[in-house]
Amino acid sequence: MGVAYVVKTIMAPTLHLLLTTTFPDVFSSKCFVDYPQQTICAVRGSPVVFFCIFNIIEKQEVKRFMWAYVKPSKGRFLLTYPGNVSERFEYTGDKVHNCSLKIHEVSHYDAGKYFFRYNANKGCPAKRLVLKVIDLNISVPKETMKEGDSVNLTCKNRCDGEEGSYGYSWFKDGEAINEGPVLHLTNVSSKHSGNYTCSLKMTNGTTSGVAHVDVEYGPKNTSVLVRSSSETGADGSIVLICCSDAHPPVENYSWFKIADGWIQKVGHQAELLPVDGGQYSCSVSNKHGSQNSTVFTLKKK
Repeated sequence: MGVAYVVKTIMAPTLHLLLTTTFPDVFSSKCFVDYPQQTICAVRGSPVVFFCIFNIIEKQEVKRFMWAYVKPSKGRFLLTYPGNVSERFEYTGDKVHNCSLKIHEVSHYDAGKYFFRYNANKGCPAKRLVLKVIDLNISVPKETMKEGDSVNLTCKNRCDGEEGSYGYSWFKDGEAINEGPVLHLTNVSSKHSGNYTCSLKMTNGTTSGVAHVDVEYGPKNTSVLVRSSSETGADGSIVLICCSDAHPPVENYSWFKIADGWIQKVGHQAELLPVDGGQYSCSVSNKHGSQNSTVFTLKKK
């Protein structure tokens, strides 16, 4: 008759995992250590639990528990219970059958092979468990887009075959903006430009790398500004400046003078030094479009 041992715990704030393992008659007669999950994958910064089940030979007294792992060139790390205390490593098992270990805020340094022992495991094989630690990353079809486009940013978790198994939070320039594995940006404008990150929900230490979104647009709010060159130390003549909001910046400028129903091109720089009064306008363009200013009337003394 087999015996079913059930462990129920929380791996992350939004993921509940129930594991049931059946061992034939081992709790009554055999000494063993086993892990329902032989390989565990965790997101950097999240908590993770090593589910562990053990049994002792009848009448054997359990005096000490030990979790250990070997890091190349770093030696062996030991966590004993009772014994040394660690803020990140927590023994969550008991002295009967549960030998589970919880690691708070896993780091890449924690990746490797672990094993559990008790009383030096006399007569019990020391099986090993493998921990993999990964970073969240954001999938962006294109970082540069044109105003009016739509794009989806996806928070990728290589530990999770289906993104929906975890809860995710999204941030723009450090401010929380949305939740879910996919962030939908529709009809984008300059206000959507910025740095985006994602993390496992309610687990700030799991923040992904930064994905920069840059929204480009054609010229807007094009106008003519008048300024006296005396402000720059010149001879006091009038300077007309063509101003526009564009991203990327304006590439081409054109100045026009309107007189007697005729339109004459009089310049191709951002600034114009008019020779006499009259009606002037400017036109600007970049790769996304062009725009004309309203007509400016200059009365020259």
